[in-house]
Amino acid sequence: MTLDLSDVPAELREAVSATLAAAGVDDGHLSVELVGKRRIHELNRAHRGRDAPTDVLAFPIDGAGTAVGPRELGDVIICSEHTEDPVEATIHGVLHLCGYDHETDRGEMLALQATILASLE
Repeated sequence: MTLDLSDVPAELREAVSATLAAAGVDDGHLSVELVGKRRIHELNRAHRGRDAPTDVLAFPIDGAGTAVGPRELGDVIICSEHTEDPVEATIHGVLHLCGYDHETDRGEMLALQATILASLE
């Protein structure tokens, strides 16, 4: 089993690796893309029905189920102009790709996010 982080900016790979390890994910591919305010606004409107820019969006593909062939975890899109900390936004997005949802859990995702972020500092 291997992780393919070739589509993750070099400065964010450590955060992605730490997040995947904390979530117990040891195989698959994901991408992280840094975009401008206009693009994140378009994506947020098209996919979430929110007509405003945001800091991070996550688009899971294979989820936690079993995939045939290499697992495709999904895509994380980050707007550097709209976030104070791209590393924290990366952790947040990758946790969503791993099946975490802070809107429905009891604080587990955000607690894990804080733990991962602290481990990188």
